Amino acid sequence: MTQNRTVLVTGGAGFIGCALSAGLTASFGRVVALDNLHPQIHAHRTRPAALADGVELVVGDVTDAAVWDEVLPRVRPDVVIHLAAETGTGQSLAESTRHGMVNVVGTTQMMDALNRHGLPGRIVLTSSRAVYGEGAWRRADGVLFYPPQRTAAMVADGAWDFPDAEPVAMDARVVSPAPVSVYAATKLTQEHLLRVWGNALGVEIAIVRLQNVYGPGQSLSNPYTGILSLFARLARVGKTIPLYEDGAVRRDFVLIDDVASAVLAAATSDAVPATPLDIGSGEFQTIGTAASLIAEYYGAPAPQVTGKFREGDVRHAWADVTAAREVLGWAPRYNLAEGVRRLCDWIEQQPDVPPA
Repeated sequence: MTQNRTVLVTGGAGFIGCALSAGLTASFGRVVALDNLHPQIHAHRTRPAALADGVELVVGDVTDAAVWDEVLPRVRPDVVIHLAAETGTGQSLAESTRHGMVNVVGTTQMMDALNRHGLPGRIVLTSSRAVYGEGAWRRADGVLFYPPQRTAAMVADGAWDFPDAEPVAMDARVVSPAPVSVYAATKLTQEHLLRVWGNALGVEIAIVRLQNVYGPGQSLSNPYTGILSLFARLARVGKTIPLYEDGAVRRDFVLIDDVASAVLAAATSDAVPATPLDIGSGEFQTIGTAASLIAEYYGAPAPQVTGKFREGDVRHAWADVTAAREVLGWAPRYNLAEGVRRLCDWIEQQPDVPPA
């Protein structure tokens, strides 16, 4: 039973942490969130209204050993959910040290502190689909291969896809990681560090690789996250949503409610996955489809293909959620149309929506 147990959530006042908080307070006897309330996410650096009342918030940085030494002796978690991370893919190219410090050093500081003050039974890490890079593609003869990172020179003539091949869903049992960004490399490093450390010390490690998370509660001021919220901010003022490449880029947009239920399942399930679990909506959509749903909601002009290409973007990404269903008994509940409606309804309730 988890009701008599304590869970510590790093980054617990963020988007996923807030969405997860009510479920945690219902499942654990004590819930503690550790968060530095970074101004890129928390403009006013105050406790988020969306964080459940039963959560104890500790303001502190995961990279600071002194913070861990102050928190752990009085918390002594049975389960740790490690959400704290820098997440900007493009930003990671310009601020690599920041991403390395939070994602890598923050994780090793946590590991060392837990070793000093008492080991939890389980750590749940929220990793990212970004670790796969371009992922695997299948040739006509059925053979899987891993294409190189696309460059501007490769797509100058509009050759967006790799010839004579089709992409396959991201599935940790089949597809190997191949990061193409600093952010992705740091997330994969987190996985390796925790897996090796947990195996050595007898701590269960559950890793969930999340696809594109969106929904109510997402930061509207952070320029490095939330493509759907950006589209909504454009459409709500009557602007045309621009589509990169040919508009047929595939993505797996998974609503925050489904992500929260998956993380909660990973924290409370009797079964711990031997390999990372892929968490998504169970289907892919094109960027064009997502943009069209948002434009329709606001009565904005139809999205327009620009043909532009952003260095470091992968062509297609979506998850095979079969393993998560089998191991956790979890399944996504929301399709994109319902999720977009819920996101846009929430945006319209906000008192101060920043311009796109």
